[in-house]
Amino acid sequence: GVATGDIQTDLRTDYMDLQPFAIAQLFQKIVEKEKSDLVLLGKQGIDSDCGQTGPMLAGMMGWPQVTFAAKVEVKDGGLLVERETDSGTETIQVKSLPAVVTCDLRLNEPRYATLPNIMKAKKKPVETLKAEE
Repeated sequence: GVATGDIQTDLRTDYMDLQPFAIAQLFQKIVEKEKSDLVLLGKQGIDSDCGQTGPMLAGMMGWPQVTFAAKVEVKDGGLLVERETDSGTETIQVKSLPAVVTCDLRLNEPRYATLPNIMKAKKKPVETLKAEE
């Protein structure tokens, strides 16, 4: 992430059963620690194809959520989100932040890391937290 322009990156490791509930609990701790007001997650994991982590995190935080976002705009202190549905798209307004948004692959165009940025990223510190924390 740092090689493609992210300002900060964290690696959280330790053995535990990493099912959606446990992952949502880890994210909750990180969000509370970082005092985030917007959390963007992928819509589903490729290992279990659940799509549960984002909605669980939103429930744990008591925050509104929008799933399957294909376009996100900041508007009047909130978000205007176009989301994918089985029958097309729909637009959802989140009136104010904080919020959790799960993102569809159409949301952005990927950036590719350049070799100099990969080398710089290797030198950046990575904070590691234990799952129990």
